[in-house]
This record gives sequence, structure tokens and C-alpha cells, in this order.
Amino acid sequence: MTFTYPAVVREANNEFIGYFPDLDKVTFKGKDINDAIADAQDVLYDYIRVELTEEETPHLPAVSDEADLLISEGEFVRNICVHFRYTEGWDE
Repeated sequence: MTFTYPAVVREANNEFIGYFPDLDKVTFKGKDINDAIADAQDVLYDYIRVELTEEETPHLPAVSDEADLLISEGEFVRNICVHFRYTEGWDE
């Protein structure tokens, strides 16, 4: 399965920081934009993994349209995509 969520990013104090408006308290950062996006992919993957594999009743929030996001000056939006292989009942 492929999941894509918008992330709001800004540069502050010589690093890039951001958050996912659709996901409560899910943030990321990096020393440059590439590191920040890699961290965003990691935290998004972890969020989805926990929801799908560890929660009794998984709930993934709806994805906001970029045009509906309220962003401040200096912020920009990047869509972060992760691939999650989910096979229920699979044991290694």
C-alpha cells in the first residue's frame, strides 16, 4: 500500500523542521531539506506501521488537500509518500 500525506516544512536555525497537519504530534527535522524529507518518510512509516499493526482498531486520518492547509510565511508543503507492505497474519 502507498500512503501520501502533506507535510508543512520551514527552515529555522540552520535546519529544516516540519509536521504533518493531518497526524497529531508527528514532526520531523533535518540539517538540510533532503535529511528532513528522509526523516519525514521514516516518521510517517512508523506512524502507519503502529496504526495498522499494533492498534486494535486502526484509524488513519483523511488526507488534507494542499489548498486547504493554512501555512505561514516561510513555510511550504511537500507531499511525503511511503510504501507499506501489510500482510495480515504473516509470520516470519
